[in-house]
Amino acid sequence: MFREILKLLGRDSLQVQALHECYEMLDLCHTMLHASVESLRNREDNSVDVDIEEMDIKVNKFERDVRRKVMTHLSLGNTADIASGLMIVSVVIDVERIGDYAKNIRDLAVAHPGKFHAGGHEANLRSIESATLSNFDRTIAAFKQGDDGEARALMKEYKSDIATQCRALEKELLAGNTELGASEAVTLALYLRFLKRVSAHSRNLISSLVNPLDRIGYSEKQKKP
Repeated sequence: MFREILKLLGRDSLQVQALHECYEMLDLCHTMLHASVESLRNREDNSVDVDIEEMDIKVNKFERDVRRKVMTHLSLGNTADIASGLMIVSVVIDVERIGDYAKNIRDLAVAHPGKFHAGGHEANLRSIESATLSNFDRTIAAFKQGDDGEARALMKEYKSDIATQCRALEKELLAGNTELGASEAVTLALYLRFLKRVSAHSRNLISSLVNPLDRIGYSEKQKKP
């Protein structure tokens, strides 16, 4: 599906403009996510170097503008671009949600006194956190380059690394297998949820490189031998 989008780049149309706005949304979300994690995990005063609220407003405006551009482009009779237009509209939903979860992490940082440490769960959390941030960075690069090989690798890694590790740590918390107090345990549970959702939306986004429109967000359908 995404290869159809890349073919548009040599043209000057509202749909191409919409695609470039998707790229700008991704860059904003990248900055928001890394700044929010830095605030929660490494800043005693929970300070942040960028204006998360303002960036979130920009992401939301871009989403609306992308929809508007795609709708206008298609209404002008460009019926050959319907599939790619719908794909762009689908993609921006996931990008906007990643921005929302970055903002949620920032709100968690503001509510938490000092930088957050997960105690005996710290090593597992660091692994999940590192994989989430790294995979999102790689997702942005693969999406912009149309790298379907990297897309397939990322989709597999989400299932085997992030989702599995999150479930295991969540089970420990639910079973009471933790030395953390109530406040820290709640913070960890919420943070895990936000990281897992960022990863899931990243996976949905990257699936557009290898899947047709109806399978965006799902595993790639394997061809029968």
